[in-house]
Amino acid sequence: MRFLLAPRGRGVGPNRRTREADVAEKNAGGTVGAAGRALAADRADAIRNVVLVGHSGAGKTTLVEHLLAATGTVQRPGRVEDGNTVSDFDEVEVRQQRSVNLAVAPLTYGGVKINLLDTPGYADFVGDLRAGLRAADAALFVVSACEGVDGLTQMLWEECAQVGMPRAVVITKLDHQRANFEEVLVTCQDVFGDGVAPLYLPVITNGHVNGLIGLLSQKFYNYASGDRAEKDPGAEYAAQIETYRGDLIEGIIQESEDESLMERYLAGEPIDGIMLIEDLEKAVARGSFYPVLCTGSGVGATEVLELITQGFPSPLEHCQHEVSDLSGKPVQDIACDPEGPLLAEVVKTTSDPYVGRISLVRVFSGTLRPDMTVHVSGHGLAERGHEDHDVDERIGTLSCPLGKQQRTTPKAIAGDIVAVAKLSRAETGDTLSDVERPLCMTAWSMPEPLLPVAIRARSKADEDKLSQALARLVAEDPTLRLENNAETRQLVLWCMGEAHTDVVLDRLAKRHGVEVERIELRVPLRETFGGKCQAMGRNVKQTGGHGQYAICHIEVEPLPSGSGFEFVDKIVGGVVPRQFIPSVEKGVRAQMERGVVAGYPMVDLRVTLYDGKAHPVDSSDMAFQIAGQLALKEAASKVPTLLLEPVDELSVLVADDYVGSVMSDLSSRRGRVLGTEPVGTGRTLVKAEVPELEITRYAIDLRSMSHGTGTFHRSFLRYEPLPPNLASKVTAAD
Repeated sequence: MRFLLAPRGRGVGPNRRTREADVAEKNAGGTVGAAGRALAADRADAIRNVVLVGHSGAGKTTLVEHLLAATGTVQRPGRVEDGNTVSDFDEVEVRQQRSVNLAVAPLTYGGVKINLLDTPGYADFVGDLRAGLRAADAALFVVSACEGVDGLTQMLWEECAQVGMPRAVVITKLDHQRANFEEVLVTCQDVFGDGVAPLYLPVITNGHVNGLIGLLSQKFYNYASGDRAEKDPGAEYAAQIETYRGDLIEGIIQESEDESLMERYLAGEPIDGIMLIEDLEKAVARGSFYPVLCTGSGVGATEVLELITQGFPSPLEHCQHEVSDLSGKPVQDIACDPEGPLLAEVVKTTSDPYVGRISLVRVFSGTLRPDMTVHVSGHGLAERGHEDHDVDERIGTLSCPLGKQQRTTPKAIAGDIVAVAKLSRAETGDTLSDVERPLCMTAWSMPEPLLPVAIRARSKADEDKLSQALARLVAEDPTLRLENNAETRQLVLWCMGEAHTDVVLDRLAKRHGVEVERIELRVPLRETFGGKCQAMGRNVKQTGGHGQYAICHIEVEPLPSGSGFEFVDKIVGGVVPRQFIPSVEKGVRAQMERGVVAGYPMVDLRVTLYDGKAHPVDSSDMAFQIAGQLALKEAASKVPTLLLEPVDELSVLVADDYVGSVMSDLSSRRGRVLGTEPVGTGRTLVKAEVPELEITRYAIDLRSMSHGTGTFHRSFLRYEPLPPNLASKVTAAD
């Protein structure tokens, strides 16, 4: 790493170039990664796929802009406030001044193609964030110097740790008036754990970042003039450098594979700087050491780029995901080889009104070329509305996306990320493979959408287009689920949160021209009888020709919860002919489906047919069906009819600090807390039974209570009687 000691590095081979080579290319009339032409990679070891992770407002998009400008990919960095950044080009992002989509920004530095994956920082858009993690080989955790680390960032750090993803921390906004480098560094070390150490110290004068001090090189890189100038740091920084440098060296040595290095260091022997750099690079690449860099006032972009190209692993070092054939048999011989069998994954799909569907694809093996035919396979997301499918498709053009620009590229080799046009059947999470050897990658983990929102079209014209528009949105977003509830006759969107809902409805209106409005969500209730009674259904009509004649006597009694419906035949002597007994049952079942009080289905009943009368001419199947319906209605007038509400089993995972608040809140929702159990370090799982009526907006409320760190899972448990005061309100409303 040149920024540490010398212009050398790891894992890039003969394609390695120094910063001086980049400058020479610029002076020769070219620009490194110039806009207008696609960046092509010929070798997997000359590619880096890096995802930027951090809470909303941490500065991820701004960092991308400075990295693009530092390599000449753009002439000058854009500003989120001005709506002219490369990553946030969607009109929703421009209007809200925050990222809501995964965006790719490729650039080249030192002969290496870097695919920067800018992700949303708001919890509602975790689907795009997870897509970025899936496509990346390493992660930059962006932390604001004035806001610190939030709960979501901590959870994502732990998620990356579980899969061994290499990580580094970039502290941004050091030029902010509330910035405190030392404080946020301590926070990162406390939250992220061991192995977090700075490579630089910022030099800040009057709120302006003048430069950086390299802790290994012990040099001051002064940016006061705009260009980087190397100087001695001065005696005033000696004590600070010694403290942080000692911690850094000890951290590197602890990760070294040379066990004698620590003994030599403790004995006071000088440690070769080149050896320290090699050990640092290895530790970063295997995900056991996490360097901290810092940026502000245009300072630090070069250092971040050098860390990415020399410290982060190439796709060759990426651990492959689980792969199987279409029969489910595991496949083990897939490697990151451009000459190998094709294996790629759709990490994101978007619908462009002019181009059509565009799929962002990460290639794991083989080479993708325009106009080739591929096998598209999607499995494991049926519960999200994505039916399993296998189909052959011919892809269109390949392009290298830079924000809203699509720059044509001739191919995409293993390890690269590319945009593919005209994959009409491909959805987010689908696998692309050779037609002769179809493969399927294991679907990645996605959180369940838990905020239900009922909608309806505003006009008949909107209603005609709504179904197709929603199908496209669901295909693009695996965190969006569509439900057409047959009981409540409502169209329900299951979203991640309020912000997610707003973006979905905005896309319906702006992208697909479909206007919808929200309506009050109806929870599917049930009805049952509160006691035992007898009733008669009399259907006797004479109309001048064939009349209707059917009389039935039934006894109705409630059954225990979950018992369903039971029909008992106790007719003797043929008072109701045998062929009409099923007709009475059919009529009773039909009336149960419609309900007798509030229009909700009836459950948990035993109906006994014990007497009746028939006419040899006027009795018929339909006559006895109507008699059965009338009998059930009469029974409802004799005993109380209860409304039943669904009760869910709730499992809430929350930080220990918020357990008390969560339990109190659940109790206020008529919930019964069953118990708690510790999960890992610092978290608790709270289990409770809560009526579904009380948790329709729990996704929003829990996020507020837990500051974005809480998650929950719900599953239907049983039906229970609705309290009389609430039941009267429901009955009056219906």
